[in-house]
Amino acid sequence: MRRALTAAIAALTVTTAGTVVTGAPGQAALPGWGRPKKPAAATPTPGSPGLGDSYFPDYGNGGYDVGHYDIRLRYEPATDRLSGTTTVLATATQDLSRFNLDFALDVESVRVNGWSAGFAREGAHELVITPPRPVLKGQQLTVVVKYAGVPSETLVQGYTGWTRVADGALAVNEPESAWWWYPSNDHPTDKATWDVSVSVPTGVEVVSNGVQPRAPLPEAGNRTRWSWRSVKPGATYQAFLAIGQYDIVTDTAPNGQPVVNAYSTTLGERAPAARASIERTAEVVDWESGVFGPYPFEAQGGVAGPIDGFGFALETQSRPVYGPGFWRRGSNPYVVVHENAHQWFGDSVSVADWRHIWLNEGFASYAEWLWSEEQGEGTAQELFDFTYASYPADSEFWQVLPGDPGAGDVFADAVYDRGAMALHQLRLAVGDEAFFRILPAWTAEHRYGNGTIAQFQALAERISGRDLDAVFTTWLFTAGRPEPAAAARVAVAPAQPKSWTAIRAAHQLLDR
Repeated sequence: MRRALTAAIAALTVTTAGTVVTGAPGQAALPGWGRPKKPAAATPTPGSPGLGDSYFPDYGNGGYDVGHYDIRLRYEPATDRLSGTTTVLATATQDLSRFNLDFALDVESVRVNGWSAGFAREGAHELVITPPRPVLKGQQLTVVVKYAGVPSETLVQGYTGWTRVADGALAVNEPESAWWWYPSNDHPTDKATWDVSVSVPTGVEVVSNGVQPRAPLPEAGNRTRWSWRSVKPGATYQAFLAIGQYDIVTDTAPNGQPVVNAYSTTLGERAPAARASIERTAEVVDWESGVFGPYPFEAQGGVAGPIDGFGFALETQSRPVYGPGFWRRGSNPYVVVHENAHQWFGDSVSVADWRHIWLNEGFASYAEWLWSEEQGEGTAQELFDFTYASYPADSEFWQVLPGDPGAGDVFADAVYDRGAMALHQLRLAVGDEAFFRILPAWTAEHRYGNGTIAQFQALAERISGRDLDAVFTTWLFTAGRPEPAAAARVAVAPAQPKSWTAIRAAHQLLDR
């Protein structure tokens, strides 16, 4: 996984000048609104404008829990203009006088439970909504936001998470991408399902998450509406759009699920390598299911993005999206293994806080080592030895702590490579029998939820019956080059495993 945003988020500013306020927030509360009765003394208060994440404290919002997003859009590739309406279905978790959504485009109107609501823009990406009547704890919320704008020109501290390309656009990024196409509670701890519907000129394809509940529908004006549905809850950044000219290939996986792969028609000579890699998705998922537990989503597949798209890959839920750079030197199934491992580690089990990113990237990287072992292209031990030897003791690599890398190093090399090394040290400490029970137990216990490193350590200790504090502290939380366990030490320079070149080529784009 990879995000392109390089600017610090903590001090973001908004490029939209001024504050827009509409509606009538001062209206008195009206009876008969179908809300639960509360004591008269209860005083509604604003929901928090952030969830207090260690690295991105203003991401997400307090006071409600989202269950579903219904996103209905119209897109014009010629101008990059996006317009639409998102309906957010949520439940209040406190008595609310107002609440926030994370969003960057211009908003035309907001309704809460059918009533026109006031709204204002605050901070970097906060849409503050004031309903005409207080919302009580436990009450169902239907929030309808109508909006429009040009996402590629909508900047947050000089940055947009929307990639405009010659024939369309890509809404793919981490840890933020929703701001530029749908209002949301943008933090992995508030998961929801999605319906995504996009009208485009006929001849343009739209690919998103999950399955197609209906075939593309013709509309007036030589347009076509594409619809996608995700029935398993996911984090907001895991929803995506790929709009443009795509060849869409469908099939059925060994477990009976639909497989949808899409290839940009702009890939040219890289197209065969992309297909030779992504068409192995069902095979990879079938193998990973035997290691990590049952596949957690309703569909499988992948998207090979356009030649003028971005340079990373992202584990968008049920259908990862890959930049064209991965096919520059030919096929590379290792990036397919990496991104699909994230379907378990990152998507189904998401971080409770972004400082726990090792639970995503270390595990997906170690999945590549396990695949190498399976394919006879180098054991995990051989990959550990060669990776360890690749970073001199005085390298800055060893100063980044995979267990708490800091907001500026969330996607640093160490989170991936030292992260994989940490898992191998855990494997050596507990033995294969326990290690390969720990992985599926973790994905089962936290399925469609969130987790922390402390929780993972507790699980590993419970299953193995060992005190693992020294392993976790040394490999995740201690600066400097650790000394491997005796069983992992090599006396001579290790030989390069056959899989190393492909893994390194993938990681040069994944963890830069």
